This record gives sequence, structure tokens and C-alpha cells, in this order.
Amino acid sequence: MGNDYNMMWNDCLAIIKDNIAIEAFQTLFLGITPISYENNVLLVKVPSMYYVEHLEKNYASLLQKTLTRVYGNNIKLKYRIGVDKTLDNHKGELNLPSASVKSNRPINSDDRFVKDPFKNHVFDEEFDSHLNPNYTFENFIEGSCNKLCCVAGNGIAEQPGKNIFNPLLVYGKSGVGKTHLAQAIGHRIKQIHPSKKVLYVSAHTFMTQYSDSARNHETNDFLNFYQALDVLIIDDIQDLSGESKAKTQNILYTIFNHLHLLGKQIIMTSDQSPALLEGMEERLLTRLKWGLNAEITKPDYETRVNILKSKTAAQGIEFSEEVVKYIAQHVTDNVRDLEGVIISILAQSTITNANIDIDLVKNVIGNIVKTTPTVQTVTNIRNIVCDHFKIPVESVLSKSRKKEVVQARHIAMYFAKMLTNDSLSSIGDVIGKRDHATVLHACKTVKDQIDTDKSYKKCVEEINLKLSL
Repeated sequence: MGNDYNMMWNDCLAIIKDNIAIEAFQTLFLGITPISYENNVLLVKVPSMYYVEHLEKNYASLLQKTLTRVYGNNIKLKYRIGVDKTLDNHKGELNLPSASVKSNRPINSDDRFVKDPFKNHVFDEEFDSHLNPNYTFENFIEGSCNKLCCVAGNGIAEQPGKNIFNPLLVYGKSGVGKTHLAQAIGHRIKQIHPSKKVLYVSAHTFMTQYSDSARNHETNDFLNFYQALDVLIIDDIQDLSGESKAKTQNILYTIFNHLHLLGKQIIMTSDQSPALLEGMEERLLTRLKWGLNAEITKPDYETRVNILKSKTAAQGIEFSEEVVKYIAQHVTDNVRDLEGVIISILAQSTITNANIDIDLVKNVIGNIVKTTPTVQTVTNIRNIVCDHFKIPVESVLSKSRKKEVVQARHIAMYFAKMLTNDSLSSIGDVIGKRDHATVLHACKTVKDQIDTDKSYKKCVEEINLKLSL
């Protein structure tokens, strides 16, 4: 019959489209490709065994009636599971492996449908998930800035697709660790579930692959490959925004519906929340909001300290506690800046054969990160000093002569004189209604103890670091 069976299959699709929801039609039936029609047997290709199960469970009657109407009473349907071709990104960034095998379980008890022996649909053993081996949970530093994402990620890894976090959309500013976390989830899934097909791909690469497949008339192969995955991780989804990318959004919508319908896991990252994404189709945005939208914020001070210690340990080096704290206090926006500073410090130290001390670090940070001098007030200094000593502000304002209270009062006056332009009288007034002579005495006392008491000097340095935040 030549290619008549293709035209007849298109007639079938037209009938089916009129009888089911458009989402189900796009998700399931557009992924079916007729291969041959001989001796009243129509052979079609579908992406996976799950695909067949869903078709036979929900649409067996519709398929039977439609095929009978178009092909005749003796029509039988035979399934082949797999993808026959390989799609390559034009830059070679992503090689989609071939997977073409058959299944051995009965499809349907209806005699009109052929019960073919097939093996389970599997991928090549060499299937590449495109996960960076360095992006694992083992070297991802958890903190208050990413706690929710980490909890969700571990939950997903235990039961990918069978959890309330599907899809998971991780969003946040550039450099806060979205890509690392998304890939760490992929690695953990592969550890717990080795048979799962996990794929990481950037939105840009996804778009390029789709464009290439459309140009080469291989859209079905592209669609079949992605619909056969167990876990799909798409990075920087905001890159698909815009009217010019509507076709890519449509194909993603179809893939999304298919994977979600079959209980497959979807993970995406974005530089902003779905509510702020512009140029994205509303129906796709709605899908992104189905599961969990979790934000990663810029790392807090404690997390930055832990990141620095982890990164330097991985390099086989160790920064002093003073250096680590200084970097953590002045490089605050994201993890990439912290990594950049570490590399620059090591390079500067190696080239100049200099010790890694505060002076070297200050010079490096000044050339990389824009820093704004901290403007302090006497009140703020007083409160930070009291917080350091864990005593109430009221104690410093009182006439108490307890050792820790007097020490805090003196140090607060010392830093107030050094860091503000306030008069000695106004400083004394804010810190306990003391006169200018008391402030001068306090400053001299602090200087003398710094020169003679190492533990006291360390205490003053710690407060100085806090005041520089």
C-alpha cells in the first residue's frame, strides 16, 4: 500500500483528536509513529512500555474502534518500543543514545491486538546522563539559604516521580548553587536507582536539539527520546522565554505532560520564580507551579564560612580562621564569587611567593568584589559589642562594675572613637552617660591590653570583623 498507511494513520489521529482532551492527544498519540502495514497488521513505534500500558488501560476501546473504522474489520495493532535514531547537538554538547528493543509482555486480551513478545525497554549501557561528577551532595554545603531545596532533593532521590515535589523548580540568582543542587539530585537518584534514565540538559541545548530535529524532519525521534526518560533535569528554563521560542515551549509542554502523567520526575532551575517569568506560555507556567517552587537565596555568613573551608580543603590547602572569616564577611553575593576569590588568592600567593594573610586577601578582594565601606554609628557599635559578650545593653548603660560589663563598655568606646566622627562627649553619652575623660581612659586601656594580652587581642579582632560586615 506504499505510504497509504501513513495517510490512514493521520485519519485515525483526526478521529482520536475529536474524542479526547487535547492534552492527552498531544502527550500520547502524537508520540506514535506508524512503521509498516502488512497482512492487516499495523506496526507502530512508541517510546516506552509505560506508554503502551497507559494506552491500553485508558484508550484500548477508542483505538480499536478507530482502527476498525479506518483500516477495516480485520486490523491488528502491533507495538514496537524504542528510538531508532540518534540526535546530536550541533556543538556536540549532548549525544542522545539510541534505544531500540522490544517487549515480551502481552499488550491486551482483545484478539484484535497482537500479543507480541517484547523485552523491557532499556537504554544503551553507555547512556550519558551529562551530570558533572563534581556536583554531588557530598560537596554541596547545606545552610539556611538552601535547606528546603536540600530536603526536597533528598526526598525526590528516594522516590523519583512518586513524591509531592514533582515537578521541582529551583530558582534564585546566578551563582547560588542551583545547577549544583539539580545535578546532585540526579547523581543521588542514580546511586539509589541505577536503572533509572536520568538526563541533565541546559534549556539552550534542549532548544538547539529541537531546532535541529525539526530542520532534519526528526521531531518524532526527539520527542520519543525525551518521553522515554525517567528523570529530566532542565537548567535555566528562563532561556526558553519569548515569543520566538513558542515552538520549543510547545514541545516541552508535550514532554512535560507525558512524563508527569507516567510518574516520571521533572526538575528545573530558573533565575526567577514562575510568577516573574515573562514570555512563557501560561499553560506551561501552570505546569511549573504544580509541584514545589523552592528558592535558593545568597548564602548566609555561616554557610559562606563552611563553603570556603570545603573549597580550600578540596584544593589541599588551609586558610587561617582569620582569613576565612574576612572573606566570608566581604564576599557575600554568591558561591561563584567565593570560588573566584579563592583561586585569585592562591594565584597571587604563588606568583609573589607571599603568605596568605589579611593584607594579601584584602588586596585580592578589592580587585574582584566591589566593597562598600561600612558606616557605623555609636549605637550600632555598642549593640554589636554587647551581643559579642552576650550581655544586655542595659548592663553597659548601668553603673555596673562587673569585669565583663566594664570590658564591653571600654571596647565599645574604643571602636566608637576609631570608626565614627562623633565627639568624645557624644560617645560617652550613648555608652552609659560617661564624660569625655572616661572615653579617653577606656581607649588607652584597650590599646594597652591589646599589646600585652593575646586572648584580649583576639577578642578585639573578632569584634572588629563583626563590625566590618
